[in-house]
Order: sequence, then C-alpha cells, then structure tokens
Amino acid sequence: MQPTLRFLLCAALLTGAVSDGLAQATTSQAPGIYGGYVGLGGGVSKYDLRSGGGGFNFDDSDTAIKLYMGAYFHPNFGLELGYLDLGKARRIGGNTSARGLNLSLVGRLPLAPQLDLLGKVGSFYGRTNTHGYGGYGVQLGKASGFGLSYGAGLRWAFTPQWSAVLEWERQRLHFADRNSDVDTTTLGLQYRY
Repeated sequence: MQPTLRFLLCAALLTGAVSDGLAQATTSQAPGIYGGYVGLGGGVSKYDLRSGGGGFNFDDSDTAIKLYMGAYFHPNFGLELGYLDLGKARRIGGNTSARGLNLSLVGRLPLAPQLDLLGKVGSFYGRTNTHGYGGYGVQLGKASGFGLSYGAGLRWAFTPQWSAVLEWERQRLHFADRNSDVDTTTLGLQYRY
C-alpha cells in the first residue's frame, strides 16, 4: 500500500473514531461537554522555503484545504483535530507538497452574541515531499515529523448551528532540507451539533 494511501486511511479512521466519541458524548448530554462541531475550510497556503539556484520558476503559494472536528470541554476552551492539505510550492523544476494532522487546544472569546475571537495552539504531524532537480541548494526527498502549530480567527454564527469561520494558522514542518513554516488563511463553514 502506498504511504500516502496509508496516511489518508489512518487519518480517516482516526477522524471517524473521534467523531463517534464526540457524538456519543454530546448526545448523551455528558457533564462537561459544551458542544461539538465539524468544519470544512479552503483558502491559500504560503510556504517559507528557499527557491534554490538555477533560475527555475518559484511559486510559494497554493490552495489549502482543511477538514476538522472538535468539542468544547469548557465554555471557552476545547480540543480540535484536523486534516490539512497544504498544496504545493513550485521550485527547482519540481514541487514540494505537505499535508498532515493537527491537534490543538482551542480558545474562544465572545465579542458579540454571534461573533467569537478564536485562538489555537497545538501539534502538527506533517508529511512533506520535495521533487525537482538536485544540486541547486535544495535537498530532495520525503520527510515527516511533529511540529508546533498555532493560529487565530473569527467565527460568525449566522444560525444557532451554522457558522462562517475565517482563520490564519502556521504549521512548523520538517522538509528534506530544513524545518520551515507553512502559513494558511482559510474561510469555511462550521456545523455545531
């Protein structure tokens, strides 16, 4: 089985297990659970990578997609698990891609009855792959590992269950040639159950 397929299969199983546990906890009105949610967002990613020598085209931005779920264990604090596909950066005649799983502590500060300020900090397990021409100051190959992640955002609840969420996040990733950051800005929908 290919590594990417194994990774996606593990992510799907983990997401299903967490979702089932959160759904059971919230439907049974367990004390200490203040509501679960799922969300989908899309936007842009920006890689902080070297372009390498050789005069190749360099593009460090692409489309980012995230799928996530979480639950609040306190009116202002919760946990969130998400899968992020950070797209590709084009450099050294090839590309560098990244994706991974994020587990974060989420905090929310109500600004108005339907508007919350969000903050998060956690750990990101990422997998990266760099393709291109070797010998231009960038090492090729795959890398993986854990890194710090953090972010901030705004959530506008336009109905009791549905919200629009605007977020900026930074993930620290291991690449074949160095550790570096990838920033994402996403806009998406969140459903609270």
